[in-house]
Amino acid sequence: MYRQLVQLVEQIGRPRLLVVGDLMLDRYVYGDAERISPEAPIQILRADETESRLGGAGSVVTNLRALGADVSVFSIVGRDPTGDEVRRELKHSGARIGGVLRLADRPTTIKTRFVGRAQHRHPQQVLRVDQEDTCPMPREAEDRLLEKIEPALRAAHGVVISDYSKGVLTPRLTQAVIRLARRSRVPVVVDPTKAPDYGKYRRATLLTPNRSETELASGIRLTGRDALRRAAKKLLDDLALDALIVTLDKEGAWLAARGKPGRMVPTRPRPIYDVTGAGDMVISVIAVALAAGAPLADAVRLANVAGGLEVMKFGVQTVSRDEIVAELFEEARRSGDKLRTRDTLLADLACHRARGESIAFTNGCFDLIHAGHIEYFDFAGGQGDVLVVGLNSDRSVRALKGPQRPICRQRQRARVLSAIEVIDYIVIFDEDTPQKLIEAVRPDVLIKGEDWRHKGVVGRKVVESYGGRVVLAPLVKGLSTTDLVNRIRGGGAGASRPPKGGSS
Repeated sequence: MYRQLVQLVEQIGRPRLLVVGDLMLDRYVYGDAERISPEAPIQILRADETESRLGGAGSVVTNLRALGADVSVFSIVGRDPTGDEVRRELKHSGARIGGVLRLADRPTTIKTRFVGRAQHRHPQQVLRVDQEDTCPMPREAEDRLLEKIEPALRAAHGVVISDYSKGVLTPRLTQAVIRLARRSRVPVVVDPTKAPDYGKYRRATLLTPNRSETELASGIRLTGRDALRRAAKKLLDDLALDALIVTLDKEGAWLAARGKPGRMVPTRPRPIYDVTGAGDMVISVIAVALAAGAPLADAVRLANVAGGLEVMKFGVQTVSRDEIVAELFEEARRSGDKLRTRDTLLADLACHRARGESIAFTNGCFDLIHAGHIEYFDFAGGQGDVLVVGLNSDRSVRALKGPQRPICRQRQRARVLSAIEVIDYIVIFDEDTPQKLIEAVRPDVLIKGEDWRHKGVVGRKVVESYGGRVVLAPLVKGLSTTDLVNRIRGGGAGASRPPKGGSS
């Protein structure tokens, strides 16, 4: 599954997306909070840093731009310095802002978060101050926005509606956008606000409410799978949606599509540092993936990965395609899914190389893993960003060691190697030497044990021909698989031949 998702990320391209929603500025005031005020039981924040970021629909815009989308924004800001700053940040992100209207009698929404640090570290919000006008925008502004949105839809691959209840997404405007998009056969994904009535989202393609939003809109308490099914069906039917994704924090997401049974899409539990912006990240990844033609379930899986990465960061921050791919590889490693065919290995290594990572390679029979092997792999893993282990097949081990070897079959040996954290990939080769495999992998670094210094390292010439390195690893004295086998079989307590470090 991870391979399918990696390929999806790599094939996203540059979809054209429209973002319609509430723009705002998130301002962060940082400082040390080390004493309590003598005037009241409150912290004193000694401010030393101020930072501004796009928030609300602006956060969705920056997420989409970080994911490679071509983004056009449709919203309103005030004719004030904060509005100027929002427009500058949107331009700086690379978004098209011809659809951002300026209203003279309406302030731009700004949320100021005061962030205290203890002992110059561990930032934590201590207070948030909102300056905003949440009244619905005037009808004249609705009409002007629709005049700009309608022609833009003709070239769009998708629409994202980001609703923070700041007055842009009136029922009339929201329904008009959905109707125009449906007419142009452009999908509309909605990150809804928290409200008891979701009527204004009727006939959208997809909604992504969280747990509490779903409970409020459906009137059903989400106490288990059955409640999730009932709540999802109610919203699908009442709103004539194509699909619904209920985000459930560490549990993952519940995916319900019209005419199909609902199902849970799990996520990997991880430490949560700050949930701010997680919903924006989820809707952004889903929008990009669907615009690229991805199946809905795959889009949700990617969104789970990206949302999990976002909550590990402080404040509203973007997640790049490279970060998502890296996390997919890491999840595959954690699952113990390290064994590859030659073709799938080369495809994975191409992804690593595209991210500028170096490839280290070693090979051997690795029949009975011992302390010498562990030392050897630790050394080999330090020679590059990714460690590939070529594993002799059972047939090739017999050809090298005799008919009584291997002790453990190739799948068992691969399973044991998969449990060694420093190893990233394992590939079984059937030839008597790893020469052809090395030629295919083209490692940046080839590692063998010190005992190969005078034997001639297989693959040295090809690796050095393109500028790669050959490194000989130090050995742990007195340890070899052959010696262990002889001891087990009663063949003597001493080593019968020189130790082979990591290759036996």
